[in-house]
Amino acid sequence: MLVELAEWIAIPSVSADPARAADVDHAGDWLVAKIRAAGGEAERIDWQGQPLVLGEIAASGGREAPTVLCYGHFDVQAVDPLELWESEPFSLVEREGWLYGRGTADDKGQLLMLLEAARSLARENALLVNVRFACDGEEEVGGGSIADFLATDERGADACLIFDMSMIERDVPAFTLATRGLAYFHLELTSGERDLHSGVYGGAALNALHALAGTLTAVLAKNGGLPEQLMAGVVPPSTEELAAISALPAGERVLAEQGARPADESAATEFYLRTCAWPALDVNGIEGGSPRLQKTVLPVRAEANLSIRLAPGQDVDVIASALERLLRDAAPVGTGLSVKLLSSSAPGLVDQNAPAIQLALAAFERSFGRRPLLVRSGGTMPIMPALQAKGIPAIVTGFDLPEGNIHSPNERLWAGYVEPGIAAAKAILTALGDL
Repeated sequence: MLVELAEWIAIPSVSADPARAADVDHAGDWLVAKIRAAGGEAERIDWQGQPLVLGEIAASGGREAPTVLCYGHFDVQAVDPLELWESEPFSLVEREGWLYGRGTADDKGQLLMLLEAARSLARENALLVNVRFACDGEEEVGGGSIADFLATDERGADACLIFDMSMIERDVPAFTLATRGLAYFHLELTSGERDLHSGVYGGAALNALHALAGTLTAVLAKNGGLPEQLMAGVVPPSTEELAAISALPAGERVLAEQGARPADESAATEFYLRTCAWPALDVNGIEGGSPRLQKTVLPVRAEANLSIRLAPGQDVDVIASALERLLRDAAPVGTGLSVKLLSSSAPGLVDQNAPAIQLALAAFERSFGRRPLLVRSGGTMPIMPALQAKGIPAIVTGFDLPEGNIHSPNERLWAGYVEPGIAAAKAILTALGDL
């Protein structure tokens, strides 16, 4: 597999760089060729301007069998700053037990584990499921194409298997049961016709920056809790999820390792609830007046970007409307407030009691020797709600490690997890034959 991984890593499929569009297509074509070489059918299509690879390896012997959708992405993050790389980013290098190169962990290396598992079972005449591949080339710049495709695909599937996540720490695997959604807003507040002299009008005329700051205060968390209207619909973690949280690294340690300071006295102890199970609102940028030049004015225009991560169970439209109402109610009389929703994605939630999840948990444990913890992710993954809407249970796991440097220079995958990863994928695919 490492020879093939080196070939794939050598294709600089950076989706964020328009100049690399042909390389992204090339990476997709590489995957198509490998699926076909494994005895399957595959093609790269243009899906609303984005490349998708669709393929299938049929169950051995032409038997009627469940269908398992395998998802992954063949695009990668940009490599800047190049000077921080210790080896060429698009050249696979093994060093001190690690496989270095852009895409080794996110996600070419992990997707290749799934492909190797399927073709190995097919060679052994032991593939008990139809393995359908649906992989995109723009996950790193949005990932909406695969969700749109699934919404129109009437074939469905009995389960979806995704290797695109990290272990909690070395030898502590996890299944991700939920991802948060996202609603991203741009605000613009005006407080008058023009900037005013602060000596002549200060204290009497509205200041747009003051007004915007006060408006934002109405939606910010207090002691970790957002206003009640922004908590609507939250599905709390299960008993098993809460037990898994107790086994995770302490929130205080996680924050300290990132050089971060707790937001309040409860932030460390509530770390995983706040970052994975509850909604979280953050102001991502504020602009107005003159923060650099000495300029004694009352600014009449202020802007801000803010985002809210939606917890599993929440509805994007409901929360977006509630947020806008809270902001408008808080804006001072005499100001004009524009609230624009720039982008959104729904949260995703998997039923941990679904037969596919339980079969996969048992298979992973038999193969790897340790049962995965059931956790939630604080991030957003558009394919998760798309699968949920189709009633397809998603088995989301992976063999990356927290120190794998994904999205950073010196991305790396622990070489010792390649064979166990393939073995786990084979075990899961085999177990799903019982669906």
